[in-house]
Amino acid sequence: MSGAGRSTAAHALEDLGYMVIDNLPPQLIQNTVELMITNQEVKKLAVVADARGGSLFHDLDISIESIRNLVNSLKIVFLEASDLALVRRFEGSRRPHPLQAADGLLQAIGAERSLLEKIRNHADLIIDTSDRNVHDLRRIIEANFDEVDARLRVTLVSFGFKYGIPLDADLVADVRFLPNPFWVPELREKTGLDNDVSDYVLAAPDALKFLDTYADLLKIALPGYMREGKRFVTIGIGCTGGKHRSVAIAENLSARLVMAGLEVQVIHRDRGRE
Repeated sequence: MSGAGRSTAAHALEDLGYMVIDNLPPQLIQNTVELMITNQEVKKLAVVADARGGSLFHDLDISIESIRNLVNSLKIVFLEASDLALVRRFEGSRRPHPLQAADGLLQAIGAERSLLEKIRNHADLIIDTSDRNVHDLRRIIEANFDEVDARLRVTLVSFGFKYGIPLDADLVADVRFLPNPFWVPELREKTGLDNDVSDYVLAAPDALKFLDTYADLLKIALPGYMREGKRFVTIGIGCTGGKHRSVAIAENLSARLVMAGLEVQVIHRDRGRE
C-alpha cells in the first residue's frame, strides 16, 4: 500500500546488501532476474512494486509466477496500514496518492486496496505498519531477511580541528586537552602511529581514564543506534593538526571497541597533510 513504508523497507534491504530496484514495471521483472542470475556480483535482489505502475501493475501476479521457476527462494512481502493511518501520512506529507484523481483520498486508498488484494493473498509476509514507526519496520525487515547477525559498523576518523570537523561525524571527541607531541622535537615529525608518540600521549594525566570512560560510553550508546535502525556510525577524534594525539587515541579506542565485539575501521584523515 502506498504510504505503508515502502521506502523504509527498501532502505533496510539495501543496508542488508540487497540490490533494490524501485517501481520496476512487472513486465521487466523476469528479464531483470535473468540478468542478475548471470551477474556473480549480485547475490540478493529486491524489487519494489506498487500502484504507481498503473495498468502495468495488473501483470504483477503473472511476473511473480514466471520467476518462481528461475530462483531458489522468492518471498513476497506485503506492506499495509489502516485507512486512518494512511490518511494521516498522506496529509502529513502533502503528497497525492498515486491513484488519487478527481476522487478523494479515501476512495483512492480503497481502490488500491482492492487492486492489491490478489497479491496480498499470495504474500509470504504481511506487515501492518499502522502502529509502527520506521524503526519498528526496519527491525522487522532485518529479522526476516538478515542472513547473519546484523553488526553495527563503526568508523573512527582522526582529524585536525584546523582543517574542519568531518561533516559525516555522528559523534566528535576533542582530545586537545592532552599534551601535544608537536612541541617535543624528537616526536614532531612522527605521527600517532609511531609507538613513542602513542606512549607519550597515553602517559599524559587522565589519557587512559578518558579512553576507558569513552569506550564504556560508546558500548552503551552504539547498541542503541543499532536498535534505532542505524547500521553505520562515524566517530570523529580531533586534535589540532590530526597528526599526533587524535591518531594515537583513535588507534587505541579502536582496539577497545574491537575487543567489545564491534566491527571497526579507522581512517586518519589529516595524517601527512602538513
